[in-house]
Amino acid sequence: MQWNVLAASLDAAWAVVAAGVLDFGAPWHLPTIATVDRQGAARLRTVVLRDCDPARRQLRFHTDSRSSKASELAADPRIAVHANDAGRKLQIQLAGRALMASADGAGQAAWGSARLGSRACYAVEPGPGATIAEGGAYRLPADEAGILAGSAHFLAIEVTVERLEWLQLHEAGHRRAAFDWTGTAWDGRWLVP
Repeated sequence: MQWNVLAASLDAAWAVVAAGVLDFGAPWHLPTIATVDRQGAARLRTVVLRDCDPARRQLRFHTDSRSSKASELAADPRIAVHANDAGRKLQIQLAGRALMASADGAGQAAWGSARLGSRACYAVEPGPGATIAEGGAYRLPADEAGILAGSAHFLAIEVTVERLEWLQLHEAGHRRAAFDWTGTAWDGRWLVP
């Protein structure tokens, strides 16, 4: 990778993120997202990266409409996404805005691309985050019809990235760069690691 060439480093960082869609063992397959709750506190959770389109500056993951992250993003669409690749000694942070799409609207293709087993998560009762009497006191759907009914709770979250920052640790000297979207192009600069 050309981590000493600013423009090439942006392309390389996006390639690392995009590889996480299909590489189940890659750190970017399970990135951490940060949202802001109603009290203004940061909230972190891990999601599954379902799609990445560097040309459009977009990422996609899925969530249940009853989840706290859905209500947090509805109130404040700002989001940060982060993964650390310990093997490569590489951290990539993305920041942008989230747009939610339901299975009966713009998220229909995302719902259609989800495996049946993954769809079952959206039919769980009660909904995510509800208080229950004991660890297993929730219900998953019993059949395919019950699983498909989960589409009512499915949301595809599309993140449009406005900032990308990466940090590469290396014994010959660490490298850190930040890129901000100007509306027509990426504006990049080196940062002290």
